[in-house]
Amino acid sequence: MHTALIVDDEELARRLIREYLATHADIQVIGECENGLQAVEEIGRCNPDLIFLDIQMPKLNGLDVLAETGRRGGVIFTTAYDEYALKAFELHAVDYLLKPFSQQRFDDALTQARLQLGREPQALTKLMTATYAARILIRDRGQTHVIAVENLEYVEAQDDYIQMHAQGKSWMKTQSLSDLEAQLDPEKFVRVHRSFLVNIDFVKGLERISKDGQVAVLQSGQQIPISRAGHERLRAIM
Repeated sequence: MHTALIVDDEELARRLIREYLATHADIQVIGECENGLQAVEEIGRCNPDLIFLDIQMPKLNGLDVLAETGRRGGVIFTTAYDEYALKAFELHAVDYLLKPFSQQRFDDALTQARLQLGREPQALTKLMTATYAARILIRDRGQTHVIAVENLEYVEAQDDYIQMHAQGKSWMKTQSLSDLEAQLDPEKFVRVHRSFLVNIDFVKGLERISKDGQVAVLQSGQQIPISRAGHERLRAIM
């Protein structure tokens, strides 16, 4: 049995979360809070396994609550504002639910929460103190996409943009390749060319295409050009 605290200044929002949780017998709601100050007190008092946390609230917002309590693991944000998503994932939130969210979307977040709660304490501590990004946030045509870094196959620089490829899809983002590279684990992501960053988990092998030219062949069959410096980086890590 896992305990849960619901924090939201809107009664209807708290009621909806309770209704969604009613189908999950392993989750026990042990309290509700309607502002950030109450949340800080309750988190300190009962230390719930899960916190469903709104962001825009009176007295203290959701991010302030985490700052005051030092809480990281087991937090699911529930909010109508997408501009805080990047910060939420930097704080290792389990998920970020944008209102209005469906029962299915809620259940998906709970599945991720159970996986996190089921980890050994040492693994959970490592997750909470990780310094590299676990997710990438992309806003496109009014929608917010969240890409798990572990699914990111490669990234290509294109003028003032980068194009990210994962699971057969691609997304464009206004960011430099160097900036993204600094956010990712260097033991997983290698700058193989001035315009390409590759996740080594997806590298199937290397092929020579000319006397001085090589490519990295990904599991998808995609071929990524490799510079001499990039080849040295790959050799050092693979």
